[in-house]
Amino acid sequence: MSKKLFYLLGIAATIFVGTLLYLHFCCNCCMTSKTADDTAIAVKTGEQDRNPFLLNGSGMNYQCNDNFNFISNNSTLITPVSDSVLVGVEQLKTLLIANPKQIITITGYATSEEKNTTKFDNLGLSRANDVRTFFISKGLPKEQFDIKGEIVTSWQMMNDTLSGPVKFAFNELISSDNADVSTIKDELNANPLVLYFNTNKSNENLSKEEHQKISDIAKYIMRTPQASVLIVGHSDSSGKRETNILLAKKRADFAKNYLVKNGISASRIETQSKGPDEPVAENQTAEGKAKNRRTVITIK
Repeated sequence: MSKKLFYLLGIAATIFVGTLLYLHFCCNCCMTSKTADDTAIAVKTGEQDRNPFLLNGSGMNYQCNDNFNFISNNSTLITPVSDSVLVGVEQLKTLLIANPKQIITITGYATSEEKNTTKFDNLGLSRANDVRTFFISKGLPKEQFDIKGEIVTSWQMMNDTLSGPVKFAFNELISSDNADVSTIKDELNANPLVLYFNTNKSNENLSKEEHQKISDIAKYIMRTPQASVLIVGHSDSSGKRETNILLAKKRADFAKNYLVKNGISASRIETQSKGPDEPVAENQTAEGKAKNRRTVITIK
């Protein structure tokens, strides 16, 4: 065998072995890539299943797959917020500044299994307030936001994170004409919120109607910068007057704390105590005493 032929056979063998190796590793590579692609698709599908960030109202329609997210049992917004959400926030800012009568209602959600350790009435409301605070920090007008909180049986989660437990509704603000504002104030004060209390206790069990009145007062105060709330505590005549003055003050403070929980600044709430000095019923009967143990909330 000549040396030339030997070299040619060596080259052919090298090509043959190289081809086998290429086919072997190429197939493995293709399978790995396919698996990686499948995984990527699965991740993408998971992202699509998240609750999207949606701002859909008059003059605006923005949506992205990212959202405001929260750790379970926590009301602090997870930061940093994604760039895609920030784009929507800036668009909303432009819209609100151009339309001062536009109100956005932020509804925060929490599950019934989560624990509420916040100062707010429920964890959903606290989450809505944290989103509102974030909006305000970005320069959005604070008077153009209302907040609500709802408790639901379940919410989509990724590990221990709730995916986008907030929604946004576009509502037009009532006319700010003085006549309309005066009418609202007069209606609220003509039928004020009155909370009744058991003896020596401050009651936290409010009715649906009482909750609605507090919500209405909160909305009015937030939309009327010069307005404030007056809370007056009363008692029956049982016991010493000094004790009843303190007890009525405690009741007024309870009402104040509840309004603060619903988004009203404490600096815009004034409390007073009348003790037993202004009864609305006779103190000689149990029924009359029950009517006198009250806190009256009006707008100044």
